[in-house]
Amino acid sequence: MSTDNVWILGTHMTKFGRHPGSDLIDLASQSAMGALKDAAVTIHDMEVLGCGSLFNAQAGVGQQLQKQIGQTGIPVYNVANACATGATALRTVYLTIKAGEADMGLAVGVEQMGKGGLLGAGGMGDRARKVYEPKGRYGSVMQVEGLLGTGLMPGVFAQAGMEYAYENGGVGFEQFAKVAEKNHAHSTLNPLAHYQKQFTLDEIMGADMMSYPNTLLMCCPNTDGSAAAVLVSEEKLRTLSREQQERAVKISASVLTTDPWTERSSVQPDVNTLTRNAAKKAYDISGVDPKDLDLVELHDCFATAELIHYDNLGLCDPGTAGEWIDKRGPWRDGEIPVNVSGGLISKGHPIGATGLANIYEVATHLRGEAGDRQIPDAKVGLTHVIGLGSACGVHILEKSAL
Repeated sequence: MSTDNVWILGTHMTKFGRHPGSDLIDLASQSAMGALKDAAVTIHDMEVLGCGSLFNAQAGVGQQLQKQIGQTGIPVYNVANACATGATALRTVYLTIKAGEADMGLAVGVEQMGKGGLLGAGGMGDRARKVYEPKGRYGSVMQVEGLLGTGLMPGVFAQAGMEYAYENGGVGFEQFAKVAEKNHAHSTLNPLAHYQKQFTLDEIMGADMMSYPNTLLMCCPNTDGSAAAVLVSEEKLRTLSREQQERAVKISASVLTTDPWTERSSVQPDVNTLTRNAAKKAYDISGVDPKDLDLVELHDCFATAELIHYDNLGLCDPGTAGEWIDKRGPWRDGEIPVNVSGGLISKGHPIGATGLANIYEVATHLRGEAGDRQIPDAKVGLTHVIGLGSACGVHILEKSAL
């Protein structure tokens, strides 16, 4: 594998929300063409395309996209990896460049979700059948959903939050609600967010309960949208214009993990261990310490998820996530701003696009181009996504001169 660094040359993100007048390929084309324009390159400069879409995993979305933006015969990798789909598309292009098989590539994530219902972790297999003797991979005699843990998203992340609250002091309903209060407030500065409305803490705590302690205003909405990034090798970057070099953002670490076996994960999905493993590896590879981070975009599919990931990513001392939100550590004017985009809770969560949308947000701040929501003098940022099943992607980005 090449030791050459890989850089982000251009990024783009569509407005997140409902797009009834556009189809999946319209959205993907918009972000792809936007990223190419931002990078000051064309589709003819691309040597690989990574395309992520979960709901259309078998539709050859990458090839469909090519028919709209240019069919040049390059390899296309269509990826689906739960909520880490967009991050996996980016990592696919990243690894192709690191391997020396391409100098430049395009990563696209896209989803059109409409008003779909609750999502689960999948992989039910024979558990979903009514059998009355041990049978199948799991040896179960009846469906275990809701009886022996849960694979539905609201329940999984509610349980994870309550487990953290049980094991650590200073965490209760109010601390989880404060996460949503922050993210809704942050979203008012982001014109690309699905929702841009501020709510009081009382409004958030008084909203309809989805799965305790997450109320409706503490849950991410199903959303349509797309995001994309152009990646380039350092060797190729050195041949480009000074302006392109100055706007480029270095990918200092790209990590993807899945679940190691743990005893508790046989009952309930473990969203902590693979995140901790990914974060540790990313910090080791990049040489970045959590305290060096100027901003973080992490996977707040529910308010409980964000709070526990403060701890998992090392943003606060172990066991102090409740104390950290109480003292406004993750607010945009706090110690380490978290989800200044509004996060999934308010920005929205088009599954295949989310990982790349987080990349777009952090890269935009590192370039100093985030407008009213800009974090001053941002130099280092981290992105994190996790999808049940499970998969976790962590990327560390740095504003660094060649």
